Amino acid sequence: MLTFTDLAARPGFRITAVNCRDDHTRWSPAEVREDYRVVLVRRGRFRRRTAGTPVDVDRTMAYLGVPGEEEHFAHPADGGDVCTSISLTPALWRVVAGEDARPARQSVYVGAGLDLAHRRVLASARTGDVDHAVTEELLGLLSVTVGQAVDGAVPAAVRPGRDDAKLVTAARHAIGAAHPASAGLLSLAEFLGVSPYRLSRSFTRELGVSLTRYRNRVRIGRALDRLDAGEDSLAGLAADLGFSDQAHLCRTMRQHLGHTPTALRRLLAPRSS
Repeated sequence: MLTFTDLAARPGFRITAVNCRDDHTRWSPAEVREDYRVVLVRRGRFRRRTAGTPVDVDRTMAYLGVPGEEEHFAHPADGGDVCTSISLTPALWRVVAGEDARPARQSVYVGAGLDLAHRRVLASARTGDVDHAVTEELLGLLSVTVGQAVDGAVPAAVRPGRDDAKLVTAARHAIGAAHPASAGLLSLAEFLGVSPYRLSRSFTRELGVSLTRYRNRVRIGRALDRLDAGEDSLAGLAADLGFSDQAHLCRTMRQHLGHTPTALRRLLAPRSS
């Protein structure tokens, strides 16, 4: 029995937890999909066969699926398996891998760094910040997996550029002006005419902080302005500033300032002499 739980989704990608309780050594009927996929195992193991070649997939070996191929699966491990499936549309695949890029190999070794990147994606999905936190962590994971599978694709995209400072300044202006494109990392990169990899890496190189953290710092400043002015609706404040909900706002403010919005409101209240 297969169960699917969506962890995060946007028009270009979907991250799903897949829990398989099947216990069979025979190959499944052929499955054909029309998306690109990176699949990493969280627990257990299974077998995958494409073009007549079987591969064992476990926590040390992920795979990259491409549209139109026939896949067969077998699940011989006792207790089933759990994996994370990251689905990319062909359009987003071209953004992260390059035009007309085809994988030179579909098996991807999961070293300790990729294991950590996988865990960071799952942790970011729990924050609810899909457009920035999840997307930025996802790009880090894809830079490793696609970089292994597509020769020369990703390293060229993340190479430092001479205009990184100008790019970061333009991005800061868009975020500061609350431009609609700044609501998401992918949309902001498209608005600025650069790859999302370059935009993300440029922020870290130029400012020493991630794009996600910078954007949250700007939003926290706006939240403090509102709290200082007497804002009493945290749910409304969270919605106005683009947080997924009030809890997301509270978590972010605690991470950056060590206090909840309620505590900050007390700290900002005028004291009587």
